[in-house]
Amino acid sequence: MGQAAQQFEYGGDASAAGSGSSAVQGFCSGGRAGIAVSIYADRGYLRAEMAEDAAAAGLRVAQTTDLARLLEPGESPALPELVLVDCPVIDGAELAALSRLDQRASEQGAHLVVSTSMGSLDEVFGCLDQADAQILVTPSRADRVIALGRVLSRTGNRVRELSEEDRLSLLRLTDQVSQIAQKLELLSSHGADDASGAFRFETPAGFGGKTDAKLDPQFDVGSDRLVRASRPPLPDPRLVRKIIRQRQLRARFFEGDLFADPAWDMLLDLTAARVEHVRVSVTSLCIASGVPPTTALRWIGQMTDAGLLQRVDDETDRRRAFITLTDKAADAMARYFAELGTSATSLV
Repeated sequence: MGQAAQQFEYGGDASAAGSGSSAVQGFCSGGRAGIAVSIYADRGYLRAEMAEDAAAAGLRVAQTTDLARLLEPGESPALPELVLVDCPVIDGAELAALSRLDQRASEQGAHLVVSTSMGSLDEVFGCLDQADAQILVTPSRADRVIALGRVLSRTGNRVRELSEEDRLSLLRLTDQVSQIAQKLELLSSHGADDASGAFRFETPAGFGGKTDAKLDPQFDVGSDRLVRASRPPLPDPRLVRKIIRQRQLRARFFEGDLFADPAWDMLLDLTAARVEHVRVSVTSLCIASGVPPTTALRWIGQMTDAGLLQRVDDETDRRRAFITLTDKAADAMARYFAELGTSATSLV
């Protein structure tokens, strides 16, 4: 990683950020949030840009340095409220340091924003499982600004007037959350009246599922025996893959953004994978979403919060993790395809 970069101290005055930070000027209510931030990045120009944006957002930049600082031995000092890390290419030692940072951030209640590349996404995602870190993939400056805005909102700071571009970006995020809620309601509508628990579905072998006849919702307790309740199966994965190919075919004739529906594309991909007993990496799921990876990661986070997706750690390699459907999402997808019946092949 090279010699450790010099650390710099920044004041909280947004004017110190210079004229190039107009995209985030006035980002935080009150002009100064008082939130301290540390920045770790090997690329000098990027350290300066990240510090500029943070200062313009009213944050107090405590230090900027390179990734070597994360590997230094000795007792680790208390973390500031926000830590920004850029690691486009990461090795084993840095992954271990990032994992320790994630644990410390979780223990101390610090916010963590990590940017990486598509090639390192699986490794970075695998070692960040405790602090609810935001992960950005080859982010633009606007992506970083949005990440800062999410941190400010989580800490109770009000966001005041943004630039038009950033305001629209945040509005799109809000719209995404609303769409997910609507999809969840749609997928669950057919099973809402099932008193035995319509949203619970037996987890297939290979995902650590266990069946308990006493608690398993697939069994109704009769007077003196257990009766298996009627449950629709998940669809044939060949059908789901056909639907996915039909949806992707549209991009050959129309602008892909016209039909972008990452939540549905990811649900389809994970449905097929669940029946095939195939584990899906976060990188693969980002590709399946059909949107830029940073956007896909926001979707994954929102869908996880909505109870549709879940993270499953690799039992043989704790540095790796996969994404699967939750039981209630699998049940909803099964009911959805059962309702469609033979007409499912016409879906695009």
